[in-house]
Amino acid sequence: MKRNLLAAVAIIAGILLIILPGCKTIPKGVKAVKPFDPAKYMGRWYEIARMDFRFERNLEQVTATYTLQENGIIRVDNRGYDTVQRKWKQSIGRAKASGTLDEGKLKVSFFGPFYAGYNVIAIDPDYQYALIAGKNRKYLWLLSRQKTVPEEIRESYLRLASQYGYNTKLLVWPTQ
Repeated sequence: MKRNLLAAVAIIAGILLIILPGCKTIPKGVKAVKPFDPAKYMGRWYEIARMDFRFERNLEQVTATYTLQENGIIRVDNRGYDTVQRKWKQSIGRAKASGTLDEGKLKVSFFGPFYAGYNVIAIDPDYQYALIAGKNRKYLWLLSRQKTVPEEIRESYLRLASQYGYNTKLLVWPTQ
């Protein structure tokens, strides 16, 4: 009995040692915006650019709609048209603050209890354009309230991303 308990504790400790280092929510050296107003961030955003990864591969006309729930959790509704399968895809998730409520440091989950970093690292004063970083430098999004972004905003955000160590040449620019 004691041996089984010790084995179980060792297994759980080993799993935690593997999982916990991966729980970071923002890349080293990258800063989330502060102050951040979650209420102003709610609503629909158009994906202007992204680092490509398997969950969004082949998607065009991508939008993300954020809705603040009564319990403080943010409902995340991502949609996009898969140009290969020729159908709309939707993914519903939830987000919550990862730091203080006035900081653009969130974590988002689309798969049960597993959360990933979602960090607003640049946003204009009117909350019309945002640059979002994931948990590492493989995840980056440029979002807009409109289907386009003015050239000066785009260049400014790309410069910031480069300064933070992102390879902006890897960005995918989906059509809206």
